[in-house]
Amino acid sequence: MQVSRDQLGIATIGTDNTVIRAPFTGVIVTKAAQPGEIVSPVAAGGGSTRTGIATLVDMDSLEVQVDVNEAYIGRVQPKMPVEAVLNAYPDWKIPAEVIAIIPTADRSKATVKVRIAMKSKDPRIVPDMGVRVSFLDTPKPGAPKPTGVWVPTRAVAGKDKDAAVFVVADGKAQRVPVTAGEVRDVDTLVTQGLKGGETVVLSPPDSLRDGGKVVPKKS
Repeated sequence: MQVSRDQLGIATIGTDNTVIRAPFTGVIVTKAAQPGEIVSPVAAGGGSTRTGIATLVDMDSLEVQVDVNEAYIGRVQPKMPVEAVLNAYPDWKIPAEVIAIIPTADRSKATVKVRIAMKSKDPRIVPDMGVRVSFLDTPKPGAPKPTGVWVPTRAVAGKDKDAAVFVVADGKAQRVPVTAGEVRDVDTLVTQGLKGGETVVLSPPDSLRDGGKVVPKKS
């Protein structure tokens, strides 16, 4: 009788070992093993042996890892606010913050890796997407708040004293001299020249002149 119980226990363990349990809730993005293949926790010879069954991703804990030039890493601090922009959605600015600075450097690239957490949970954010980030300086107590209008950098023609933006009014382009300030990723802060709410020409061609006709591009 005892032998039968032991055999039943062994059979139960064998059956339980055939059940795959995920260590956390997530989405399977890659299935590595196929029916009939052998799964092993360590590498083994033979083309039919796999060391994993699938790749599971926790979509609620996605983070960004960026390489920061070591010359600027001293300006990056944990909890520092960050603005992330996905290459697939260049007009969508995602609020984020620094999680940690990895305490090691890549000598070949002279960079330090920084982990960033995105505060927005959205199905459009998927693993391995291309992303650009901007580290936002935390204003010092008592410091004046920066004023101006943020415009796409490609809307600013010229540099320094020759900087200008073409504003569209009544179907014509009006060249407005501006003072460009801080550049943040794909945007530039115009401190003088614009009031806000104007329609501007993106990537104005060299042939565009003050008073030139502008035809809005249909999306």
